[in-house]
Amino acid sequence: MPFAEAAKLLAVMIGIQVSECTARRCAEAAGAAEVELETEAVARLEREAPAAPAGAAKQILSADGAYVPLVGGKWAEVKTLVIGEVLEPVLDAKSNSWSVACKKLSYFSRLAEAQTFNRLALVETQRRGVENAKQVAAELDGAEWLQGFTAYHRPDAIRILDFPHAAEYVSKIGQAAYGADTPEMVVWLSEQLHELKHTGPAAVLAELRHLGQTLPSTLGVPEALAYLEKRQAQMQYPDFQAQGWPIGSGMVESANKLVVEDRLKGAGMHWALEHVDPMLALRNAVCNDRWAEIWPQIETRLRLQARQAQTLRLKKRHQQRLPTPLQPVASPPHPSASFPPPPPSSAPPLLSSTSLSTSADPPPVSTSISPPPTRRTHSPAPDHPWRRSPIGRARFRPSHSAQPGKL
Repeated sequence: MPFAEAAKLLAVMIGIQVSECTARRCAEAAGAAEVELETEAVARLEREAPAAPAGAAKQILSADGAYVPLVGGKWAEVKTLVIGEVLEPVLDAKSNSWSVACKKLSYFSRLAEAQTFNRLALVETQRRGVENAKQVAAELDGAEWLQGFTAYHRPDAIRILDFPHAAEYVSKIGQAAYGADTPEMVVWLSEQLHELKHTGPAAVLAELRHLGQTLPSTLGVPEALAYLEKRQAQMQYPDFQAQGWPIGSGMVESANKLVVEDRLKGAGMHWALEHVDPMLALRNAVCNDRWAEIWPQIETRLRLQARQAQTLRLKKRHQQRLPTPLQPVASPPHPSASFPPPPPSSAPPLLSSTSLSTSADPPPVSTSISPPPTRRTHSPAPDHPWRRSPIGRARFRPSHSAQPGKL
């Protein structure tokens, strides 16, 4: 729920007063911990490749995107995967048609690119046993990234283009031919959709090709027709219904609203990019009814992070208190070191003492070091006027005039 409402609810139910900022900060930290745990789980699955649990007899996958507002007036697409188990078809007495329902729905949402989302969703497909399910169908809207998603997780899945999405493209061609919302267009569209649902796409595509030949290409008819022809195998709706598969997209549309939009797309909400995934992770835990299972793991990770942060602070504080080591002071060079060495002599190695004391020899160079200058005292000079004052004479009176034992 929104942070302000959560803070009020805590105060009413358990008497804990927290601010809205505290509720937001704690929720984002908990969600970030869950994102780390799930990312680590994906890396472990890729590294160890454990056996998946047993899947359902008939399982269906569906994925779609929904946009959320970000700080700065930007929007970003959040991708959501929904996994469910397909029940047996039920005959509706009013419409005299079969309806198919799904149960045990679970969700996985992330703000990520297609390849990253395919990889991260492995944590949910592995948990639900998609790999070992007997029959799997992927109900998609025709986007290319969804085709890659299906190939990544279950290549042999039956691919179904959801019926409302196909009807949208058929309607686009009908509006170009008969006009939008005209009686002719309404009757024509109803006939084509009934044909598509109960007979198949062959006759509908033939009708659309005939209309496309008489319409200008500027209306987008060739693009819409090419889209449907490319996905003709995914529009075999009579066969899908006979096998007991749903052909509508209500499951993933409800997932977008329940998981994403109800929490992240409220009035006046704008999210920082780094806070979207943490909130989605918490929403998945709540909507999957797994909070009691996931929260202990989040709490353990938060406590570990707190201990690591405390250890880092103590280490940094200890380093600041250590005394600075004294740097060794280099001794000044000897004065003789500044003189260049004498040139090599050509004299014989052995010389008499008399030859060393001849007048031709240069005087020896003194290498003695002069004593440091005497430190100046702060006493005034003998002729300083201050000495002639009474205080000065009393202070600088010679001490030899005083007799021992007398003041």
